[in-house]
Amino acid sequence: QVQLMESGGGSAQPGGSLRLSCAASGSGSGIYVMGWYRQAPGKQRELVARVFTSGTINYKDSVKGRFTISRDNAENTVVLQMNMLKPEDTAVYYCNVVVGGQVIWGQGTQVTVSS
Repeated sequence: QVQLMESGGGSAQPGGSLRLSCAASGSGSGIYVMGWYRQAPGKQRELVARVFTSGTINYKDSVKGRFTISRDNAENTVVLQMNMLKPEDTAVYYCNVVVGGQVIWGQGTQVTVSS
């Protein structure tokens, strides 16, 4: 049974930084993709960034140049470094892992950007 442990998040002022971490346990070496999604109130969940085992990375256009995703395949961890935060980045952020054909979600962590 794959389990995800998220950490990080919280509050920041516009222009500030936050860091999200996610560790997957129970998956062995079979993780295909690790990433982060977010969901703001009244909106659909959307992809923020993801990284495949091959090293391919996808970013949501609005976070390019501000957010950086990194993954440690040996440790099964993924980190999202968020810089130059904007109020519109406010949302619940969810870690997402695809392994063995299954899609696994973390419990979510709140990110609030306001002055």
